[in-house]
Order: sequence, then structure tokens, then C-alpha cells
Amino acid sequence: MSIPKRAAAAAAATVTALVLTACSSSGSTAGGSAGAGTTPASSSSPAASAPGGASGSWDRNPDQSATAKKAGLQMLGNEMLQVHYHAHLDVIVDGQKITVPQYIGIDENQQTITALHTHDPSGILHIESGEDIPFKLGQVFTEWGQPLSTTQVGPVALSGDKVVKLIVNGKEIAGDPADYVLKAHDEVVVWVGAKDQTPQVPTSFTFQAGL
Repeated sequence: MSIPKRAAAAAAATVTALVLTACSSSGSTAGGSAGAGTTPASSSSPAASAPGGASGSWDRNPDQSATAKKAGLQMLGNEMLQVHYHAHLDVIVDGQKITVPQYIGIDENQQTITALHTHDPSGILHIESGEDIPFKLGQVFTEWGQPLSTTQVGPVALSGDKVVKLIVNGKEIAGDPADYVLKAHDEVVVWVGAKDQTPQVPTSFTFQAGL
């Protein structure tokens, strides 16, 4: 069975076999915003294209071994579970939900995986590491193959009245969004929109029991 299939299955891992854990990636986003209102779109809904907005390729780079190296992450033969927690990522550009791809951090051809990865397009980020070290939001985007900075998010270069805001658990975080260190059960929103617009974003994510 391939790593992607194992990643989606609820099967126990062994230290000698090339398997993934039984982490399920289901859950739901709670309403609310950094201002007011809720985001109606589902985390798994595909991104639509709009002139000057979310248009452009948000595809995952197929060479995940290369992007993992660029992110400073090692490709492993199996998941390490000494440190094990999850966060949730939403990317919203001009009101459009961008799908966070499945298999970020997983090389299907080499059957390898990093400590920071996704199993499906739910937006759940899996941190499964052999040591307690910080993992940053920028590493997720680097593995994805998409830029993340104060001037560009994915294929969207910011100019004029457009800004990027990082909102975690309903609170705006200042600075470079790529530097944010992920924590257990974070609801992380990367929001792009007009400077004078109030972000309409989820404030929390309901993880399935056991995550």
C-alpha cells in the first residue's frame, strides 16, 4: 500500500514498516472572525479564479523531496511520534478559500514523509516528529511550493491597497507570517484582502477526537 493510501487509512504504524499513523483529518471550522461574521466556504472547497485575486496556480510542487530540503525538513521512511500534534490552516484570498493540498511533505514515489505534512485537503497540518523542535508556517508553504511573505502569498503578489494578515485563533499576529511557530490546535488563517477591509475568518477549528 502506498504512503498516500496509508496516510488516509486508520492503520497502526510500526517502526519497521513504511507506514503512516492512524491520524484522521476530519473536523470542522468554528465561525467568528477577527472582526465579525463567519466564513461560509469549506476548507476542502477548491479555489476559484478571479482577476487580481486568487487566480494563478496553487498546485502542490510535485517534487516534495526538493521542497522539503528547501524547507529544512528531512524526508523520513516512517513517521516519528515522540512529538505529535495538529494545527489547521485556512488560506483566504479576496474572500475565496484556497484548498490546502493533500500530501504536502509526502513524496509518493520515494515513499518518504517529513515531520510536517498533510494527509488530505482538509487543511489539517500534522506535526509528527522525533524531537521537540519548532515548525513554522513558512515551512508548510515552502513544502507546498508556494511563497509566503508580507509581499506575496502563493501566486498573488501584493500591491496597492492589498495586504496579508496572519490571524491565529481569532487574533491578528504582527510580522512576517512565515515566521509563525505552529502550536497544537491552532486555527491559522492567512488572509489577503484590501487594507480597509475587516477580515471575515474562522476563529477556531473543531478537531476530531484524538487529534
